[in-house]
Amino acid sequence: MVKTKFPGVYFRASEGQRMHGGKADVCFYIRYKNEGRQYLEKAGWQSEGYSVKLATQIRAERLRMIRHGQELPRDKKKVPRFSEMAESYLEWAKENRTREGRVERYRYRAHLEGPLGSKRLNEISSLDLERLKSSLTKKGLARASVKHCLVLVREIFNKAVAWNKYQGPNPIKGLKMPSLNNRRERFLTHEEADVLLSELAKTSKTVHDQALLTLHSGLRAGEIFNLRGQDLDFENGMIRVVDPKNKANRTAYMTEAIRNMLKERVPDNPNDFIFKDRNHGEKIESVSKTFDRTVKRLGFNNGVTDPRHRVVFHTLRHTFASWLALEGNVGGSSILTIKELLGHKTLAMTERYSHLIPDMKKQAVLALEESFNESRNKKIIPIEAAKEITP
Repeated sequence: MVKTKFPGVYFRASEGQRMHGGKADVCFYIRYKNEGRQYLEKAGWQSEGYSVKLATQIRAERLRMIRHGQELPRDKKKVPRFSEMAESYLEWAKENRTREGRVERYRYRAHLEGPLGSKRLNEISSLDLERLKSSLTKKGLARASVKHCLVLVREIFNKAVAWNKYQGPNPIKGLKMPSLNNRRERFLTHEEADVLLSELAKTSKTVHDQALLTLHSGLRAGEIFNLRGQDLDFENGMIRVVDPKNKANRTAYMTEAIRNMLKERVPDNPNDFIFKDRNHGEKIESVSKTFDRTVKRLGFNNGVTDPRHRVVFHTLRHTFASWLALEGNVGGSSILTIKELLGHKTLAMTERYSHLIPDMKKQAVLALEESFNESRNKKIIPIEAAKEITP
């Protein structure tokens, strides 16, 4: 390191590794003191446009910043990489997301870590996310899956801001999310449901009981797997649904079939799960393949290409809601009742079933017509009888 005639400015010639203008390249450094400590900072190489004069100007700027108590560039924290924030988010998700954040972890590892992991948060643009969206779509991911991945990116950025790790913009704001139309339309008839339950009972009592439970109560698969002995109230015929998908606890109700089935499954320890893996005695995490195999054997999905019309486990929850709607005035199942039973967060999520509810307005008009006809018929007098009473 060679000292120049300018205070605090030094240079070092490259030892043959870097050349500039036919000579060894030269790198300039500056030295200054801050809070009793000496700092040596690299200014830059001559081949990059740096000179003694420019190094002197940089040093003067550093001294000015020190004098005014400003943060020096070398002290500024680097913006974290996406991978760093993702790992922090996934740790948080273990305690704050359903299934201990395993779904989020899978999405990150499978779809986000490769294209975004090494980038710093301020290096990720809306264009990068547009390319990611296109790439995931080309890989064959469903539109809903692509959207879930992008939502995960948004959540990671939001947490980075909330945790004071990043103060920049969220690039997801400049992105158009995939539009979805994946609402299930297929629901089972009573005959189809009976056939399905009968076939499941021949293969797996556990899967049969899970199917019966969602078909008669509308519980989600995850809610069924989370049920513990302490959640069952046989005296009042109620099931406490704790920590569901929308975080709002609710109550489901037992039909006689559910009551009889659950009585056989009550664990000795109230804190134990109702449904446990028969091999390891642990909590069940997903619907058994037995369900799909049974549906395939029954041919419910033969020739069906539209995912909205395919019979899957969630179809049973949709069937429960559809049956309620079809009962209409007979069972008193209003759209609000269905919303509460399904545990929907907003009424908009339940309105998809409104077209199945018998139309009250139409019935009112028909009743008016019937009343009018009855009244009119009472006043009509046959012609012959009218002649007899004519004065």
